[in-house]
Amino acid sequence: MATARPLACALVLALIAGVASPAADAQKKRAPAKSKAPATANACTDFYASANADWLRANTLSSTAASVSALGQLNERARTQQIELLQNAMNSPQGDVQKLLGDFWASGLDEAAVERDGAQPIAPLLGRINAIKNSKDIPASIAALHQVGIPVVFNFGADIDLKDLTRHIGYFSQGGLGLPDPAYYTRTDADTRALMGQYTSYVEKILALTGTPQNKLAAEARQVIDLETRIAQASRPLLDLRDPRNNYGPVEAAKAAKQYKRLQLAEFLKAQGVSDDSVSIANPALFAQLDNLVGSLKPEQWKAYLRWRVGDSMAPYLAKPFRDAEYDFRGRLLSGRPAPSRQQAVLDAINLAAGPMLGREYTRRYLSAPTRARAEEIATQVRGALGAAIDRDSRFSAPAKSEAKAKLDKLAIEIGAPRRDLDYSVQPMGRGSFGSNMLIASTWRHREEMKRIGRGNADRRWDVLPQQPALAYDIAQNRLIVTAAILQPPVLDTGKDIAAQYGAYGALVGHELSHGFDNRGRLVDAKQELRDWWTPSEASAWDAFGNRVAAQYGGFAYPGLSGTRVNGTQVRDDAIADLAGVELAWAAFRNAQPSASKTTQQDFYKGWASLWAEHLSPAAATERAATDVHAPGQWRTNAPLMSQPGFGEAFGCKAGASMQVAADKQIKLFP
Repeated sequence: MATARPLACALVLALIAGVASPAADAQKKRAPAKSKAPATANACTDFYASANADWLRANTLSSTAASVSALGQLNERARTQQIELLQNAMNSPQGDVQKLLGDFWASGLDEAAVERDGAQPIAPLLGRINAIKNSKDIPASIAALHQVGIPVVFNFGADIDLKDLTRHIGYFSQGGLGLPDPAYYTRTDADTRALMGQYTSYVEKILALTGTPQNKLAAEARQVIDLETRIAQASRPLLDLRDPRNNYGPVEAAKAAKQYKRLQLAEFLKAQGVSDDSVSIANPALFAQLDNLVGSLKPEQWKAYLRWRVGDSMAPYLAKPFRDAEYDFRGRLLSGRPAPSRQQAVLDAINLAAGPMLGREYTRRYLSAPTRARAEEIATQVRGALGAAIDRDSRFSAPAKSEAKAKLDKLAIEIGAPRRDLDYSVQPMGRGSFGSNMLIASTWRHREEMKRIGRGNADRRWDVLPQQPALAYDIAQNRLIVTAAILQPPVLDTGKDIAAQYGAYGALVGHELSHGFDNRGRLVDAKQELRDWWTPSEASAWDAFGNRVAAQYGGFAYPGLSGTRVNGTQVRDDAIADLAGVELAWAAFRNAQPSASKTTQQDFYKGWASLWAEHLSPAAATERAATDVHAPGQWRTNAPLMSQPGFGEAFGCKAGASMQVAADKQIKLFP
């Protein structure tokens, strides 16, 4: 099935989470971590080890886990909460949405029913495909599959219009392949040839399950791979697509429909419920090729391809032969991931197809009014501290400060769930067919996604679900997004002193808000227009500061790895944001509690440290050292505090101690 949002404009929708990836804790590796907190660590020598000593002792790394972390445990808690909610919705639903979710959950857990269902959920889709008689029938089938969340031939989704950040347009982009990289279809090395042989076998298995006779399997699999190869040859390399400008090609919708007549794009847009006047087609050569293929390839080849795409997309939600075939190729061979439990697989399916429904109920169940109020109060105070910091920042000119303050004044804070709710009217699901429910829910979500297209809808919903722990700055909409799931320990622990809440949650807020005014935020101004509002001298001053931060982090040994240091350049931007977060949260805390005792002040810094407690296996540490844009937990904790006079005063650290560098060597973003 398609994800609800196949595109990602990294330039203008940078949801840069300040927390570790939840996926890391789920990976399975061989070797456990050997490192432990030094027995002699204290606040002034290694605050990370000192503050997290109890956690580090209590949470050892098993021999089968890649990592364990405080934030990973938060992600697991959020998943457990989702399961509890679904169980309750299954047994005693409260309202129509819970009834839908409860039925969806029950149908997925009933494995016997799933097996009895076989391929019946996709029978209507296969029937429509098998009824294709000529080339004019093909585009209608393509449009119908997109409607149910199965993108074939190409991808189509809502995303920001780079010329007008207040609106979304529909993006026609490359897709339609069964392999994740177009290069697989054209490379000739031995490894790729071997992979393509295994892929061919997988295609044959799915075609057999969707009705292809045994004596035609090889021929139809060749037809599928031939068509996909033709699409891949006209697709751009994945590396090129990392630049969002290469994904953006605005054109009048009516003009596109005339240019690619065989694809029947006008009818396609109408079927998706889209009536906007503009779309994006960033690769016209690809769509010219697709338009030609609709008219030049025989319908039988198209039918084989479409049946394959339906079977492959729906395989995880159908009977065991489908699931086993899909997991053997995609799960074991391509990803190397363990097979999920049945509960986990069903939960993942619900989040994919009905995630906003689950998010609505999750927020109502797990986010209390007092917690929401506290989160908004602290975030508002940190935003105020940022305004004061901008005023005194000597790196920036009066015009830059004026633009920054105007942007800050318009910055919205959204807590818990999106402000604009969705339309939850949907076909009743029932408990008889998990696969059918998947299609019902996916059709609903696609419908709601299409409503994002057009003027006035850019803030319609978030690009993260409320039940997923996340705290992010949405650069396109100039808003701070705080999900319901993130507002629990260790991020916001309402059972702890408020100082710890500022140190943990408040610092993450400051981290994210800083992204609106850093070397990325400078690209969008207060009017939500793409414009660099820094001067060259201001950009140079920022780079000079960033180089100091990179040099500092580059001097740190990577925990658990011999002879490896932190890649300062790689972690620089988020290290600056960590520094901003601590500075801004500390300022907000001191403004709120100017008479706080030394013990209370210590709680602030302990709150910060509690976020980053972790154990990594050597393999996980090696991978993160090479790829992660965040520093490891020890240095996310310690490095921002080394230049904080407040830290040294709170813990009585002498100048020159490991955790209190000399005044002339301190690195401060907002002196």
